[in-house]
Amino acid sequence: MFIFNSSIGKKFIQAVSGAFLVLFLLLHATINFFSVIDSVFLHTYGAVANDEVLFSAGDGLFKLGCDFMSTPFISIMVPVLALGFVIHILYGCWLTVRNIIARGGIKRYEVSQKGATDSWSSKNMLVLGLLILGILAFHLTGFWMKMQMPELLHIGTFENNPYILLGLVFGKWWSLLIYLAWFVVLWLHLTHGVWSMFQTVGWNGTTWFKRIKVIGNIISTIIVVMFMAVAINAFIQVNFIA
Repeated sequence: MFIFNSSIGKKFIQAVSGAFLVLFLLLHATINFFSVIDSVFLHTYGAVANDEVLFSAGDGLFKLGCDFMSTPFISIMVPVLALGFVIHILYGCWLTVRNIIARGGIKRYEVSQKGATDSWSSKNMLVLGLLILGILAFHLTGFWMKMQMPELLHIGTFENNPYILLGLVFGKWWSLLIYLAWFVVLWLHLTHGVWSMFQTVGWNGTTWFKRIKVIGNIISTIIVVMFMAVAINAFIQVNFIA
């Protein structure tokens, strides 16, 4: 098929699957950032995290956000977005390996714009993607395997309180440092990936090129800053407030 055999078709698949990744991260970061709002603005984080009655009653924006994630529509949408995430990573690795073999050596992704070839991120998208994938496995053991997997597959011990999970994962300094480094890698990957996605679908005119790069940087920064704020806030809650 044309979409699988042509370079344009392959880039289009990466762009569409990359859009799923961005949507998934935006949704995920927003829900998690509710925990920061609970802490800084509503001052309910500690009470809800440590009081089962308040938690069960639904007090706490983060708790309500997690409940929203379990609604039927979101329960269907999240696996679809996550699947697009996985396809994006695996397909990107496959394309890069094929390009390396076809060109007889380690080469970068071919890009049409001079600004992209000057970008460090654009030259190392495979490395960044593999780093993201590697630490993702560590991330899944801390959250998905303790909340979603027991609920969906009835395997393991189910943890109903997301505030407790935040503390368990981000409460240790070494875990926090790993995640902060991971978020930096994610930012580098997204800053190239978002504008490249728009470029692939045709938004690559002279007027829009610089604007798209700015938009991509803004979206990437918002996502990563929210994730970093969640991690740092959880660490503070566990070690200095609780």
